[in-house]
Amino acid sequence: MTTGMWAVGLALGAPREGASGGMVFVIQMVAIFAIFYFLLIRPQRQAQKRHQHMLSELKRGDDVVTEGGIVGTVVHLAEDQVTVKSGDTRLIVMRSKIARVGRKEEAKES
Repeated sequence: MTTGMWAVGLALGAPREGASGGMVFVIQMVAIFAIFYFLLIRPQRQAQKRHQHMLSELKRGDDVVTEGGIVGTVVHLAEDQVTVKSGDTRLIVMRSKIARVGRKEEAKES
């Protein structure tokens, strides 16, 4: 009769003896955090660093595309603002809203 109760206890998911259950939980939480770090947090930080570096290297004459889709050429730089010439219009854009930068290639004299 005791053997039958033992089988019922295992079938119902009775806890095992020992403290290994808590250690397994801690290992799982560390693994989940590591996955989030390497798949989400780290790549986002690297992209932010690349964007900041791109903005710090911005200079007059660079072709830029803003986050709003405006394409133009940088004509003036201030601390946090950039004046962009697009067509016949000059626009003042926040430096952080520059999405892409392309350098104008110097015309080679022959």
